[in-house]
Amino acid sequence: MIVIKKEDEIEKMREAGRITALILREVAEMVKPGVSAYELNEHAERRLEELKAAPAFKNYPHPSGGKKYPASLCVSVNEEVVHGLPTREKVFREGDIVSLDFGVIKDGYYGDSALTVGIEPLSNRKRQLIKTTRESLYQGIKKAVAGARLGDISHAVQTYVERRGFSVVRDFAGHGIGTHLHEEPQVPNFGFPGRGPLLEERMTIAIEPMVNMGNWRVRVKTDGWTVVTVDGLPSAHFEHTVVIRDGEAEILTVVE
Repeated sequence: MIVIKKEDEIEKMREAGRITALILREVAEMVKPGVSAYELNEHAERRLEELKAAPAFKNYPHPSGGKKYPASLCVSVNEEVVHGLPTREKVFREGDIVSLDFGVIKDGYYGDSALTVGIEPLSNRKRQLIKTTRESLYQGIKKAVAGARLGDISHAVQTYVERRGFSVVRDFAGHGIGTHLHEEPQVPNFGFPGRGPLLEERMTIAIEPMVNMGNWRVRVKTDGWTVVTVDGLPSAHFEHTVVIRDGEAEILTVVE
């Protein structure tokens, strides 16, 4: 069931989003050659404790009933699309693109956001991939207004990406969010305009384009979590939690 939030609930989500964005920005600034994904996760967990918030991802149950997610931060490098484990062995190098996905629980409400950073020197195509993915998120957000349909968001993301020669991942999607990390509705990154649920004032959703340099097909590695491209080409990921408004969506995962 799609839940329409009250204004006091949105205020709590705004605070969860602020903390999400703050810590995500800090770990993004740490991405440099020789730094490990483990170090980023350690920093995120220290900051959560300092800010009196809880991790949204740590111990999150696997959809198949398998082992729970073991960390607070997802770190996906190059051909890793999402849910990459922040291990000690995952050490960044020049030319890597690093996708960071992070979520927070504060006073019972969730924030969820993602971004991708590149370590120079990067190929022009990797720069274009990151830029296109980031801009496709904002194309989707432009359509996230009261009176539109969910498919308007999906179509905006897909067309923007595909016109630039990239592809959107189809096996994973954005989602509703509030007192749970994943609520209704699902927010795919492909679809047709004018279709799907009507967007209403005070709906809260996470829009998150996952964009591949090659084709859209992905698979899950044997660790049970890390999603990678089937063709081995790089992927990028951006995400914001937003609240639907009449005229323009409000982005909640920002630092004011």
